[in-house]
Amino acid sequence: MSMRLTWSRIQTVLLDMDGTLLDLRFDNHFWRELVPVRYAERHGLPLARARAEVVARTRSVEGTLAWYCLDYWSRELALDIATLKREIAHLIAVHPHVVEFLEALRAAGKRVVLVTNAHPRSLALKMEKTRLAGHFDVIVCAHDLGLVKEQPEFWPRLRAVEPFDPETTLLVDDNLAILRTARAQGIAYLVSVLRPDSADPPKPSGEFSAIQNFSELLPVSGRTGGEADAKILSATGFNRVRPSNPRW
Repeated sequence: MSMRLTWSRIQTVLLDMDGTLLDLRFDNHFWRELVPVRYAERHGLPLARARAEVVARTRSVEGTLAWYCLDYWSRELALDIATLKREIAHLIAVHPHVVEFLEALRAAGKRVVLVTNAHPRSLALKMEKTRLAGHFDVIVCAHDLGLVKEQPEFWPRLRAVEPFDPETTLLVDDNLAILRTARAQGIAYLVSVLRPDSADPPKPSGEFSAIQNFSELLPVSGRTGGEADAKILSATGFNRVRPSNPRW
């Protein structure tokens, strides 16, 4: 079933990465299974206690930049988090119909921006494995702005490096807190994802329009006759925005 969006009014599409374009199964398995096991081994703890400690530590900083920061967790847990992620990189997967949707956006002449809270090294790993980087006009990493999307102050900083009109912008994200913040900042079109993790049941909220997969946002209307620039960039070569002279 397709969702009715007024595509003629949408000029910019902001897309989240983890749980939106990519299956959150990788991240959930990493934090629910792999990290507790390695933390127990590293510190000589029973697995149940290690799991409880990891959960408590992550919840204490949820919704902050630290929650997403590989360097922070490497220090806190005494584990090489970036290396551990590579151990299960085979679990990184793109949600169904994502590539089709991205190609349709480009053909319709929309500006396509990946906006992620992920740490730069996590972002690089996922672009390396998925080869999605070439589908975006630009990639914005929250770590470069010093704030996460859950914080209201993030959005003016985003507009400073990647200008957009909130009234003609669509945001697709699986995080309801982020969607609420974006709504308060005036972003007109907001869509949530019902099943960020393919291994979990759908999580309808009723608060925002929601999709099971990206086929529900097709077709995308706009400019016709355009060809998608399908050039795929390397993990280190994608067009990531970095503030040239940040004041924050």
